[in-house]
Amino acid sequence: MIVDVHTHVPTHVSEVPPGEEIVNQQMRPDKPVRITTTHSDFFKAMEPVDRVISFGIAMPPDRPAVIGEKDARKVNDATAALVAQAPEKVIGFMSVWPDAPDAMAEMERAYHDLKLRGLKLGPNYQNFEPLGENALRVYTKAQEWNLPVLFHQGTSPIRDAPIRYAHPLVMDEIAIRFPELRIVMAHIGHPWQEDCLVVIRKHPYVYADVSGRFYRPWLFYNGLRMAYEWGVMNKLLLGSDYPITMPQEAIDGLRSLNDFIKKHNLPEVPQELLEQIIHRDTLSLLGLN
Repeated sequence: MIVDVHTHVPTHVSEVPPGEEIVNQQMRPDKPVRITTTHSDFFKAMEPVDRVISFGIAMPPDRPAVIGEKDARKVNDATAALVAQAPEKVIGFMSVWPDAPDAMAEMERAYHDLKLRGLKLGPNYQNFEPLGENALRVYTKAQEWNLPVLFHQGTSPIRDAPIRYAHPLVMDEIAIRFPELRIVMAHIGHPWQEDCLVVIRKHPYVYADVSGRFYRPWLFYNGLRMAYEWGVMNKLLLGSDYPITMPQEAIDGLRSLNDFIKKHNLPEVPQELLEQIIHRDTLSLLGLN
């Protein structure tokens, strides 16, 4: 089974009205990214994978809603609506802004009423202290309910998103305090891949996804070769970061990595281990099967 652990819920159910289309020039170095997508776009892109984890990001009221929505209820309702289109394919993760007065109530609603099965957080985008009291309450509830948490990790082109909130070493402290919490660190913590890899090596329930990595081939190669040398290839999960990249692009990027390696006479990453990332039993690892 092929599982994409990292996709964003489409911005629109059907058509994108004239004047609402957003194209971002910064998120990829190789081409612009169309941020506005529909359910039809989503399901067409997901054809190469068997199961997909999808989510929105609940933004605070004083932040620009570039990559999320300011109303957590709308975010989670949109995710539940996407799941309802194909419940055999899509697994919905909730999102809350931990500093919101109703964050815990929204978690209750998303879990009990909407049946969302994990949690997406981006401390830098959402501008919350990832080791603050409010965030710790959210992690406590996620651990109690066995909700895996996918954290944005690493840098971002969003100017007012504090990078220090998304540094992989913060995840070490969270995992120490919440040893049963299943955590996915997005993007192998780019560019701090070494820090990310030592954290997933240390904690049995902490993983990293490879989303959004292949289009920076030197960093991609170094991250995967380092994972091989540290013996943590089994802790890497397939992810695309749709709509920034497509699942097929992520799969092709893994399968073609050794072409880059041969071209530049670099130490290899065994092809069978790259293929195992694509076919990882991710749902079992995250307690979602």
